[in-house]
Amino acid sequence: MPDLTLCRVDSRLIHGQVMTKWVQQSAATNIVIISDAVAKDSFLMEIYKMSAPPGIDITCCNEADAAARWSEDSLIGKILLLLPDLKTLQRAVQNKITIPRVQIGGLGGGPNRKNVYKNITLDEADMQILKELHAKGIEITFQIIPEDHPVRFEEIEQRYTTL
Repeated sequence: MPDLTLCRVDSRLIHGQVMTKWVQQSAATNIVIISDAVAKDSFLMEIYKMSAPPGIDITCCNEADAAARWSEDSLIGKILLLLPDLKTLQRAVQNKITIPRVQIGGLGGGPNRKNVYKNITLDEADMQILKELHAKGIEITFQIIPEDHPVRFEEIEQRYTTL
């Protein structure tokens, strides 16, 4: 099984905080992105690869390829797994990618979304996905930067219902 040091859902995927803080915090040697859209965009992948610190490999897989590579145990190193949204996370779990803990770091805004923690917003579909994953025993925390105290899903769920 791949050595998953951090699984993070962040709609921005790779950005300055990931490169400068989360890679170091997680001691990752490989960033794996699961995104059908990014896997098709060779230009964006080149930008991501150029932004990586020395010694950090970046791999992007579409959802099917990620599931196959996970089951084949062909993803190597200490992995920081990045997913763009909760639906991708849900499908990754359904595809037997073992994710014991997930950190929610950034989800975009939009209509019918509630701000539950700093700049993280959720809608009802997101909340249902999180409840399903939590019921499966996946530990869910919300955290923007390493210096923030992680907030557990139970607290976020309470906030969501009172907003």
